[in-house]
Amino acid sequence: MSDSIYTLTLNEGREKSLLRRHPWIFSKALSSIPSDLSSGDSVKVVSSQGEFLCYGLASPKSQITVRAISFDENIKITDELIADRIRQAVSLRKNVFDRGNDGVRLVSSEGDLLPGLIADKYNEFIVYSISSAGMERFKDVITKTFNEIYPNCSIYERSDTKSRLKEGLKPRCGVVCGKEPDDCIYVKEEGQVYIPVDIKNGHKTGAYLDQRLSRIKASTLSKNAEVLNCFSYTGGFGLWALKGGAKRIENVDVSENALSKAKAGVVFNHLDPGRCRFLKKDVFAYLREQVEKGVKYDLVILDPPKFAESAANLKKACRGYQDINRLGLKLVRKGGRLLTFSCSGLVDSALFQKIVSDAALDAGVDGRIISTLRQDADHVVSLPCPETFYLKGLEIAVM
Repeated sequence: MSDSIYTLTLNEGREKSLLRRHPWIFSKALSSIPSDLSSGDSVKVVSSQGEFLCYGLASPKSQITVRAISFDENIKITDELIADRIRQAVSLRKNVFDRGNDGVRLVSSEGDLLPGLIADKYNEFIVYSISSAGMERFKDVITKTFNEIYPNCSIYERSDTKSRLKEGLKPRCGVVCGKEPDDCIYVKEEGQVYIPVDIKNGHKTGAYLDQRLSRIKASTLSKNAEVLNCFSYTGGFGLWALKGGAKRIENVDVSENALSKAKAGVVFNHLDPGRCRFLKKDVFAYLREQVEKGVKYDLVILDPPKFAESAANLKKACRGYQDINRLGLKLVRKGGRLLTFSCSGLVDSALFQKIVSDAALDAGVDGRIISTLRQDADHVVSLPCPETFYLKGLEIAVM
């Protein structure tokens, strides 16, 4: 890794997004990229006229060649700056902890001006994921800072995302310091429900903390309801639906491991297993089967994985969202609700509403948007980076 700071120049007319403080600089925006620029190097970025725009961290193997860290020429990228950003991010989460949550996102990448770093706290474990070459350079600083903030916590790494490959980084997982987590731990949510979390082998860092508010919404709609919970993972929505008084719930997922943890979660929360079914099925296929049988539910929850991984497959992703919502809407009895979500950053709120509207038309269903849903407050949104507002949800009433 080079100790020098390169100055990279933007092509003429490509400074608009940086002037608005969007942190991504793509390779095509740069007039040239030095052949000896190393992953994680600090760089200074200037306009075609030589005016300072930002300091950033380089990733020459990625389409996003630079991620901006500082837009102030007097604030260079140092270990202390990264540590300060982490401390600031943690301080923003106090109100989420105060609500009775022991599972909280501490750092949310671009949302906290730390592109490529995600960190979640589950009870006495900090789990972080590094997905950019720039944050990889600061791994030791990240670990040291979390140790200082939470000296009694163990730290586990889940840097195994696909995006690391685009950065030229190998996947890395395991204990950084402290003890090994159990195969499943239970994390208190809103002081009421314990969510099963699989730190070592689960999705992301082990759980989907961003859906906390939507799980509470599901609970309010579940009294005496027959509920279909699709892409159920470890059963968070299902647990809240049972807590809300669901008469019957079907949790559907392709992962046997996730379903086994969902079953255990019902017992751990002292809820009634007799009201639950756990089905290892492809969700699309199961929805079609249920439509053909004429089955109806009071509440259908569609919380699929990210369909739009890149702009290249956006059209295909939109077709997938439309298909699954068409099927889901057909399964909701009149007077019931559909809770439907997209976690694809490339699918904005307006596009998602259009997709669901088209799905309702295809299904022959008259629906109304009762409320919009979104990621909880610990998954902060950066004003200049709209991609950080990635989780969109709609509560649809079927008329």
